[in-house]
Amino acid sequence: MRTVPSIIHLDMDAFFAAVEQASKPSLRGKPVIVGGLGGRGVVSTASYEARKFGVHSAMPMAQARRLCPNAAFLTGRFAAYRANSEIVMGLLRERSPLVEPLSLDEAFVDLEAGPYGPALAAATTPAEAAQLVLALAEDLRADIVEHTGLTASVGAAGSKLMAKIASERAKPDGLVLIEPGSERAVLAPMPVRALPGIGPATEQALRRAGLATVADLAEAGYGELVALLGKAHGAGVFQMSLGWDERPVVPDRDAKSVSVEDTFEVDLADRDRITREVELLAARCVRRLRATGRSGRTVVLKVRRFDFSTLTRSETLRGPTDDEEVITATARRLAAQVDVTGGVRLLGVGVAQLADFTQEDLFAQLEREEKEAREAGEQAVEQDVVVEEEAAVAEPAARRWWPGQDVTHREFGPGWVQGSGVGRVTVRFETPYSGVGKVRTFAVGDEELEPSEALPLRAAAG
Repeated sequence: MRTVPSIIHLDMDAFFAAVEQASKPSLRGKPVIVGGLGGRGVVSTASYEARKFGVHSAMPMAQARRLCPNAAFLTGRFAAYRANSEIVMGLLRERSPLVEPLSLDEAFVDLEAGPYGPALAAATTPAEAAQLVLALAEDLRADIVEHTGLTASVGAAGSKLMAKIASERAKPDGLVLIEPGSERAVLAPMPVRALPGIGPATEQALRRAGLATVADLAEAGYGELVALLGKAHGAGVFQMSLGWDERPVVPDRDAKSVSVEDTFEVDLADRDRITREVELLAARCVRRLRATGRSGRTVVLKVRRFDFSTLTRSETLRGPTDDEEVITATARRLAAQVDVTGGVRLLGVGVAQLADFTQEDLFAQLEREEKEAREAGEQAVEQDVVVEEEAAVAEPAARRWWPGQDVTHREFGPGWVQGSGVGRVTVRFETPYSGVGKVRTFAVGDEELEPSEALPLRAAAG
């Protein structure tokens, strides 16, 4: 365990919602909820103004609408979130080469490995080292505000466990340092759920044994926790209850899997429709896999049934692949094994056991040959079908606009979609650097209105 609080945990405050508020002057200081807007959508992030009404992440969107009906409900703009995340991560890497991103808005940083490491090592007292860490963390928070206009909460400690707990105590827009040596005193009164890895099921098992606080866990001892939770989990919980954590900060954490999933507005009960959805998910999963430059050996299918029971099926291939036909065919086989009686509300396809290379094998070749044979057969059938010389020309699909979407109008300039329906779309014309903008309404097919890229939250100098 370190004697200097040189590990920091940074967590952006209500990140997605904060980006929306920074982008849209009319939403600043008002409740904003980002997530899926369909009947089965869930909240991804709620601004602090919305949290006062009881809205929180992972809540069904329908419930959020009941709790906070006057909030702005927006779909996610992931390109904007990613762009701002890259700015924040770049500022972290200026402080140390050891940055461990946990998500777009969260990361650990090891300050001892950076340019201020020698100064931390040269500190003559713990108080002097702590003051230097606090100064570095405040400079970081100020730089984030300067470059993005967003706020972050930062925790500093001698371990990742305590730095994470410190950042939770710092929320929102704060800084908390936990001095090395004080871990047990800080942890003791906390509920067991404060420790990472203790979810609702583990919490219930511990409560049945009379263990409600972290102090209770430490007093129970290694033997009792192992008996309750098993050797690996019990030992880990016991170590955490003592504030013991020697995990290093690992830069660019290696993803263990790549996956995509969809929740459907209406339960799917038709086997052919389910198969088509699985094929679409597999294609999306492969695109994401290739974007990371990886391949995988295990294909995983996730199914959430009408009664909310969730099951997974997996198949491990002979070697890692990023071949779309192989992964799709495997996902299709897994889907055929699942009983869909009663309907399916969620489907997901993932690839695990990732590798940095693709192993071409006979399996992939056979899948391609089978597809070519099917297509050849379909073409042969089509040749026997009389096709009319004058084919009907399909009308273009109606344009769809999503709340929060970035747009630009030839006359009025950049803005964002407030809402759409019955053939109309309402747009508020404002930018991150303007005042509150005016609202105008257009036909959904107005040719002067186009989707656009998100503007940066800070205007370029000059």
